[in-house]
Amino acid sequence: MDNKPIDIGRLGAIRCVIAPEPRTTLEGDQRRDREGNPLWITGLSIRQAEGRKTDVVHVVTSGQPQGLTEGAEVRVTNLWANEWAVDGRTGTTYRADAITPASSSGGASAPAPASAASAAGGRGKSAGGDS
Repeated sequence: MDNKPIDIGRLGAIRCVIAPEPRTTLEGDQRRDREGNPLWITGLSIRQAEGRKTDVVHVVTSGQPQGLTEGAEVRVTNLWANEWAVDGRTGTTYRADAITPASSSGGASAPAPASAASAAGGRGKSAGGDS
């Protein structure tokens, strides 16, 4: 399956709705990336720039995002969608280089990632999968 970059500039407001948590295996061990860094998963709501539609996606990062507060606007760096299929199940996982509080830029609203729904070719659902 393909990794697809998401154009953050095409999205509206992005907010943290679930604080970062360790991304774990079924056995409860924290997953790690290829370099051995621990993976974290954060729930984000993405309001489309036009209209009233909001998607919730779960975004994986290497290393724990710092300073995020549930409900606060955030900035996402290098967001990618990855569609997957395993044993007849399909989904989309999202990865980013970083998730930081938007207020660190002086309170200005951060540009948001292109609608995760349209960029991922689906409805913006995140399976939070086992990729």
